[in-house]
Amino acid sequence: QCEEAAYEERQYPAGKWACVTKGEPMYEQSISMSFMKLMRYICKENSVGCYLGMTVPVLNEIHLTKEGTELEREVLTAYYLPGEFQQNPPVPMDPEIHITERAPLRVITRVFYGMTTEETILREISLFWELLGSTDTVLRETYIVAAYENPSIPQRRNEIWFICRA
Repeated sequence: QCEEAAYEERQYPAGKWACVTKGEPMYEQSISMSFMKLMRYICKENSVGCYLGMTVPVLNEIHLTKEGTELEREVLTAYYLPGEFQQNPPVPMDPEIHITERAPLRVITRVFYGMTTEETILREISLFWELLGSTDTVLRETYIVAAYENPSIPQRRNEIWFICRA
């Protein structure tokens, strides 16, 4: 079987994440500003004063408008704290960064490559719905864009996550 699967289902355990929410005019601005804040936290601006280590993916939780034709402005960007900091997360110096305990998550996920813009994300969501067909097993208003590589990489690997209902 040479062909890559169109999508897969995954289960993620509960865990602690450092999160920033931004609502800039463009999606790319929100995730860029949030990621820079998180990088400063990861690199040194935390209560232990040291580099925490990078984890992937970095998640961007998005919401569609009621019409489903565009993204809401507010985007939550989340960085998973490495294992050694899960019990006792370093406190961020930046008041906009919040440490959140996220519940276990079951998602249906599909890979895509390249830039993540509002346009590409809406296209990926639409393509994924075409693949899945009509289903009530996933949420329709909240999605996650998972980034696995540095935003400067032109053909970086991303995933769109559909969140399964509990």
